Amino acid sequence: MAGLKTRKKQRLVVVSVALTSLVGATLLILFALGGDSLSLFLQPSDVKERQVEAGQHFRLGGLVETGSFSRLDDGLTFRFTVTDCLANQPVEFTGLLPDLFREGQGVVTEGELNADGVFVASTVLAKHDENYRPPGTMPKSEGQCSHPDDQAAAAAYSEG
Repeated sequence: MAGLKTRKKQRLVVVSVALTSLVGATLLILFALGGDSLSLFLQPSDVKERQVEAGQHFRLGGLVETGSFSRLDDGLTFRFTVTDCLANQPVEFTGLLPDLFREGQGVVTEGELNADGVFVASTVLAKHDENYRPPGTMPKSEGQCSHPDDQAAAAAYSEG
């Protein structure tokens, strides 16, 4: 009988150590991810609100503002503005744009702000139309935006 108690105690110790290790590993992973790392991209209003510094690498997402797209003389450098109905962010990209890239459509870019406050993108991803849109996300098209200066309409939009 004394042997059974010892085996039960050993199993209890092994299970306790395993559970403690599992909980510790989970907490370390969550700590490493941090709160801001879970965000897939920042919208232009987030960039202004958080006062992102020049040279900091991040993703910028929103809608390509209608009428803002232009191609420079070299043929491979493009300038456009990304908007989220609250704020606008000028973007410059050198390279080939994706086939789905259009004015008034969603886009996610990756890069950093330069000293002039222009987002210099190293990657541009065009977003396709999505059916599901949780409350507070960016609009489906620029037609759902009012003018960016119209704070009341933008606030009503972000509430749901």
